[in-house]
Amino acid sequence: MTRKARRQKPGVRAFAEISCFRRRFPSTYKAMQQFLTFMVALGLLALGSGCGGRPRIAGLSESSVVLAFGDSLTAGEGASATENYPAVLAKLLGCRVVNAGVSGEMSSEGLLRLPAVLRQEKVSLVILCEGGNDMLQKQADDTISKNLDAMVARVRESGTDAILIGVPKPGFFNLKAPLFYQQIASKNGILCDSETLPEILSKSSLKSDYVHPNAEGYRKMAGAIADLIQTNQRDLPK
Repeated sequence: MTRKARRQKPGVRAFAEISCFRRRFPSTYKAMQQFLTFMVALGLLALGSGCGGRPRIAGLSESSVVLAFGDSLTAGEGASATENYPAVLAKLLGCRVVNAGVSGEMSSEGLLRLPAVLRQEKVSLVILCEGGNDMLQKQADDTISKNLDAMVARVRESGTDAILIGVPKPGFFNLKAPLFYQQIASKNGILCDSETLPEILSKSSLKSDYVHPNAEGYRKMAGAIADLIQTNQRDLPK
């Protein structure tokens, strides 16, 4: 070992060793990064949701208005107007659910559209389901994540609760939503369902095409969201 190496500070030496490991074992290094990111997300979720609990939302009543905001998955591509998930959700919750879905919308477009929609309706809860078209267009995860995080911030700034719906990356089987959905939810202390859509879109019997559910798939989606809402209300209306 040279004198220069002996004089290196521990932090500098550790950085050099990590850099060397990254060059020699890039796949292992990437896997370790992903694992650490996942563990940090779990930690943030635990901190954001209190003592072992999940984030809570205000209770809904018959007079409440829920805003379903998103792209074609919200608009209901692949099913009739009475079979999309917002229409089914309205029946399950017993209150009005506004379908603000725009087919083909990118998350950047949704971010621009959201403020005007929030001004149009006095809502108690916003359900955000965006990002699918970005992934189809192979947009960077960082870009999608920033847009979704900004949308959640807009909703929270309006004093409204939010639920984030994770959309899986395109594929055919064993689909998974990117980790950034749960990371955004954890950061903002909101509820997130990143499992239902991947499960639905992994089954051909629940799909109308490559990326959209059919009527039965939307019913399952609405049912999962209704369960999430009903089991996480912090103050049920009297």
